[in-house]
Amino acid sequence: MNTLQLQGDWNILKGNLKQKWAALTDDDLQLIDGKQDELLGRIQKRTGETREAVEAAIKEYRAALAA
Repeated sequence: MNTLQLQGDWNILKGNLKQKWAALTDDDLQLIDGKQDELLGRIQKRTGETREAVEAAIKEYRAALAA
């Protein structure tokens, strides 16, 4: 998978996350560059979801992108 594909997948994933948790901002989602823990923490803080719920949602969206 090349960088362009990864960027496209990330853009789709960002859209899915914003649909699920409308409280997220574009700034929140810019943290993906090597800062997965910080991104998860920010999503938790904005949404009140547990870390496990956030990780499960992201894993589900990523699996759908891979299919």
